[in-house]
Amino acid sequence: MSMKIEAIVFDLGGVLIHWDPRLVYRQIFNTEEEMDWFFEHICTFEWNEEQDAGRSLREATQTKILEYPQWAEHIKAYYGRWEEMLGGSIEQSVSLLNKIKTDQKYRLLALTNWSSETFPIALERYEFLQWFEGIVVSGEEFTRKPFPEIYKILFDRYQVNPSSAIFIDDNKRNVQAAQRLGMQVIHFKSPLQLEQELRNFHII
Repeated sequence: MSMKIEAIVFDLGGVLIHWDPRLVYRQIFNTEEEMDWFFEHICTFEWNEEQDAGRSLREATQTKILEYPQWAEHIKAYYGRWEEMLGGSIEQSVSLLNKIKTDQKYRLLALTNWSSETFPIALERYEFLQWFEGIVVSGEEFTRKPFPEIYKILFDRYQVNPSSAIFIDDNKRNVQAAQRLGMQVIHFKSPLQLEQELRNFHII
């Protein structure tokens, strides 16, 4: 590595926090096949990403119900029961975060695709979110990963030099975008793999 690492930037959902709409929809649908079809055609990943980029939950729900009125109750459950989609923290990852925090050698920041309306629930529920010097929340910025704008907001707001920062995310697309902007990256697959990668970087 050509530059000394100064900051570690974490994604939240999928890395430190378990979030899964299936936790709710397994109680609604009788089979995995029905549920998968619903996520592929009705409440899709792309639809949810629009809320991550700042669209209101109310508008998102109403628009989708107009499009698929026969699925109204199922659609309402997505944000109506959103808190139930939050599982626990990913403890082994939080342990690694705690180790970095305790060492006090690196700045800790977070960059997350998350609706501004639901993020306060996570802030209240997960104490470790207070460990970060700053968190850039996509829904508050009206843009999201992997668009370059949101990474640049992080760089500017917290005076981060991309080449002296490591970005950790479970979404390959987001990792590739960060890499194109000059960040060191770890594509998160498991806490064990993250630990090994952090050792490779001599972070822990």
